Amino acid sequence: MKAAFPGSFDPPTLGHINIIQRSAAIFDDITVVIAENQQKSYLFSAQERMDLLGSLVKPWKNVKIALCRGLIVDFLKEQEIAILIRGVRGGDFLYEFELSMLNKALNHHIETIFLAADPRHLVIRSSIIKEIASFGGDISAMVPPEVEAALKKKYI
Repeated sequence: MKAAFPGSFDPPTLGHINIIQRSAAIFDDITVVIAENQQKSYLFSAQERMDLLGSLVKPWKNVKIALCRGLIVDFLKEQEIAILIRGVRGGDFLYEFELSMLNKALNHHIETIFLAADPRHLVIRSSIIKEIASFGGDISAMVPPEVEAALKKKYI
């Protein structure tokens, strides 16, 4: 069974890695889909995010990285993936639920599976991590060492 875990991953966090690890234990093949939305500005380029995630998912042989520049439902159809994985934190559920209904309306074959965030990662958000890193704060409990190093390079 194939599934996809989409996100901007700007930057990848320990929360993202936890969802990937748990998904890899459930599904046969996981595609981590890096979103490239022209309406958004990113700290890391698509290639930088692909490189970071590529090194972070090496422990799982059934996980691969892909880039999506369009609608996720179109990407899933092209890749013949019918399951969309979404990690949810407490306040995210309504937004994620609405997004899953929109995706279902666009492609009725898509099923969304919600994985509750591990309690250790409930407050981790990429935007907060970038803000803390921009002030030189300690983010070591929120991101893998490779991401911490990449963030330090961006803010030096």
